[in-house]
Formats: sequence, C-alpha cells, structure tokens
Amino acid sequence: MLLLLGGLPGVGKTTLAREISRRTGAAHVRIDALEAGLVDLGLVAPGELGAAGYGLALSVADTLLSGGSDVVVDAVFPVAASREPWTALAARHGVPAVWVRLVCSDTDEHRRRVEQRTSDLPGLVYPDWVGVVAREVDDWTEPHVVVDTAAGDPLAAIERALS
Repeated sequence: MLLLLGGLPGVGKTTLAREISRRTGAAHVRIDALEAGLVDLGLVAPGELGAAGYGLALSVADTLLSGGSDVVVDAVFPVAASREPWTALAARHGVPAVWVRLVCSDTDEHRRRVEQRTSDLPGLVYPDWVGVVAREVDDWTEPHVVVDTAAGDPLAAIERALS
C-alpha cells in the first residue's frame, strides 16, 4: 500500500502519518525531513527546493516498496505534477495508491496551528500564515478522500479509507 497524505501546511499531515505508520508498521516518508536534510547539507538553498524533496522522496518510497514495505507519504502535493509520479509509482509496484487530502475547515484553528508550531528538524523553516494561504494549489483530480482534521476523528476516517 502507498498511502499519500496531502494538504496545506498545518493541517496535521505529519501527526497523522506518524500514527498511521505506528499502527500499521508502514514506513513514513516525510517530504519536509528530506527537504530539511538537503538544506542542512548545503545541497539546496532555503526557498529554492523546487521539486528536489519530492524527487528524493519518490526514490526512497520506490526503494521501500521494492522491499515489500507499505509506505505512508506526507507532503503538500500542491499541484498535479507533484502527484502524478506517485500514482505511477504505485502502479509500477502493483500496490494501491490511497490518496487522502487533509483540510482544516476551522480557519482560526488552522491559523493557530501554523503560528504556534515549531520546527523539529534542523534546516526546516515552516511557512507563516501568509505563506500558507498564498500557496498555489490546484483541484485534485485523483480519486481521493477528503478528511477534515478540525472535525470528528481524522485518524478513524483515514483508517476507513484504507479498509
């Protein structure tokens, strides 16, 4: 299985990906961690990552799937070009690509999350609220489930999507 959790910064992707991975034993591939590593090593300048982190994450996920691991990926996946290779990767490995778009319908709560979080990785600088709401995103055309992290039990909703 390749579970792909996407959505704007601050909606809870990493928190949910960690818990799903813990419960299922799936490997967690966190785009932020790979991007922070690229910056920390001086391989990419902050703010100039482009698709580098996504490309690296795709290679990591490919390796994990080749070894028989289930994989949970957490990333913004803002535009179709950032999502298409993942669907192709799942098809190449003969595993389902389960797309989940996380949203936070409570704008005040979403803003609070963005403004109050601190980075847990060297080299990782989270966007501020203005950067989050200004982010370019498109409509997802991939079959996907939308999970609102401000309402109900988002973990249970993701687990239902997996079953």
